[in-house]
Amino acid sequence: MPFVQDLPKDIRTRRRRRGPRMNSRVAVAIEWNGTAGFSSTELGFTRVVTGHGCLLVSRTEPELKQRLRVMNLSTQKTADGLVVWKGLQRSDGWDVGVELIATDYDFWGVEL
Repeated sequence: MPFVQDLPKDIRTRRRRRGPRMNSRVAVAIEWNGTAGFSSTELGFTRVVTGHGCLLVSRTEPELKQRLRVMNLSTQKTADGLVVWKGLQRSDGWDVGVELIATDYDFWGVEL
């Protein structure tokens, strides 16, 4: 693995994220279609939020590219999403990276 100073300047200086992010614990309801075709819902929370998605904690292990719906329990807004990253299982659940589809920056109720 190359050291940072060995990388081309354009790679070292480019932005790595599409927008700002914030460490924020937001209570959410997560809904998805299970393998048996029925809808499942569980409560969870976020660790990080952005205008494009979140890092949330789920008790259930998700599949990559699984579609789901996230409801912000504070604002009662919902958004469809896609699991784009699955982290480790911790004592409070699985870390899950979710990209929200067609949502606005005020979905989380915090200023980003």
